[in-house]
Amino acid sequence: MGDLEIRRATADDLPAIVAMLADDPLGAQRESTDDMTPYRAALERLTADPNQHLVVAVREGRVIGTLQLTIIAGLSHKGTTRALIEAVRIHADERGSGLGSRLIEWAIDTSRHVGCRMVQLTSDKTRSDAHRFYERLGFSATHEGFKLRL
Repeated sequence: MGDLEIRRATADDLPAIVAMLADDPLGAQRESTDDMTPYRAALERLTADPNQHLVVAVREGRVIGTLQLTIIAGLSHKGTTRALIEAVRIHADERGSGLGSRLIEWAIDTSRHVGCRMVQLTSDKTRSDAHRFYERLGFSATHEGFKLRL
């Protein structure tokens, strides 16, 4: 994996990112490459916010992975800044290659570099393979998550 590059996502990367987001049973219900307009608008918002890091993993010019890292300032835990990892996706033909671990390591290293004292993430309850993956990387399922769709 020596030729792997992890860099900020650009508008040219959006079709590959959205295709990876849609490439599972959950994502297929909510993502679509038919209209890139909402994704372009979201990328503009992300790019304008210095606390948002939407990155891609690229090998030989091909986007093969992505994740979003959000830096969150807070008051709890004595003013601890934390990081939130979201939307981790690996291209289907790269799964099991160690790329997911590399992306998470990048996110953890970046979080430390910007002063975070904690990294957190959520994973849908049905993603048991992902849960084992995160636990292997040292994450603990310490909280129950809740969402309210608006």
